[in-house]
Amino acid sequence: MSLLQVNHMTHYFGGLRAVYDYNLNIEPGVIHGLIGPNGAGKTTIFNLITGIYTPSEGEILLDGKSIKGMPPHLVAAAGLARTFQNLRLWRHMTVLEHIKLARYSKISYGLAGAFFNTPKRVKEENEITRISMDLLNLVGISHLADTVVTNLPYGAQRRVELARAMAIEPKVLFLDEPTAGMNPEEMLEMEKIIRQVMEQFNLAIFLIEHRMRLVMDLCDYIQTLVFGEVVAEGLPEEIRNNPIVIDAYLGKEVET
Repeated sequence: MSLLQVNHMTHYFGGLRAVYDYNLNIEPGVIHGLIGPNGAGKTTIFNLITGIYTPSEGEILLDGKSIKGMPPHLVAAAGLARTFQNLRLWRHMTVLEHIKLARYSKISYGLAGAFFNTPKRVKEENEITRISMDLLNLVGISHLADTVVTNLPYGAQRRVELARAMAIEPKVLFLDEPTAGMNPEEMLEMEKIIRQVMEQFNLAIFLIEHRMRLVMDLCDYIQTLVFGEVVAEGLPEEIRNNPIVIDAYLGKEVET
């Protein structure tokens, strides 16, 4: 049984078939890539697995247990964390507050602890702060902990999203265009961070990305999606040289 298993997942929006017979198996320590042209259904697949939508057909298993139909906060608590193609940050909050808030599912001191500031609450809050700072250090922005996110450059905001996703201690990390809008130098830094995250925490990573150089460098296995259906899958070199993929998406030269 794979850590994350998706079997024959199909989804309709009204009469429009957005995803057809999608299958996925991911193990810890593996980076699994999903590529395809704009509108192919890649983010829809992320949304289906992480609980934003409920699939019309098929099953989704995490550690052998069904998570199909669970709301997003319970999916996250079960061990699936994600970032978003378009940044989803709270404009009025600092960097550190973002990471601490993401650990809400780990809090056990309860309402009484919050009201009466019990020793258990103090201990847990101190631990949350420590873990949050460790994550910010991992992504290279601990020096920005007290900065409101809207005052950060775009690349740093992307790192906040990654650290926030890691705060729930995920088993599987979903990254939706993690280098979108970044310059080449920022992209290389993010690639290093993603590698470090996987090696340090031995989790599984599911990656959507348009930059093929990053996909080919990072991913162990790649699926190509066209009109909601997987048209090819395999190792990076197999995908790079697959005539169906070249015709449908890559073109004659792999974009960087």
